[in-house]
Amino acid sequence: MAGSSRQSSAIKVSFLVIQVAALVLLSWACDQLALWLGIPIPGSVIGLAIILGLLAMNWLPERAIQIGAAWLIGDLLLFFIPPVVAALHFEPLLETYGIKLLVLIVVGTASVMLGTGWAVDKLFTFEQGLNQTRANKLAAKAMNAGDNH
Repeated sequence: MAGSSRQSSAIKVSFLVIQVAALVLLSWACDQLALWLGIPIPGSVIGLAIILGLLAMNWLPERAIQIGAAWLIGDLLLFFIPPVVAALHFEPLLETYGIKLLVLIVVGTASVMLGTGWAVDKLFTFEQGLNQTRANKLAAKAMNAGDNH
């Protein structure tokens, strides 16, 4: 039983690494595309639009990126640490504007976290509604199929 659990865990980690690598590769490729086309849209936004389109058209199954995307979202706060560490290298600037910068960092981080939380909540609510609609349609089909027999 323990071997099976380790094997399952190894498979999940493998999927995580592959999915995160694919998302990073897509972001990099879209960055290169944006540079090549000379458009002022970040590659990550182009990649997000591509993924959204593929998911909406059911050309990309949700499970193909679910583990990697969940990990990236779960550890999103870690992506805000480098700017804080970089700010510590500018001691004269901090001595002059330290309190103002601290307030800006805290308010900015809180705003991003609240905005992300709000967007995820709205998306989750929307997805629940879609799933409920699908379940209701399947239940109605099952009832109609039962009535015909």
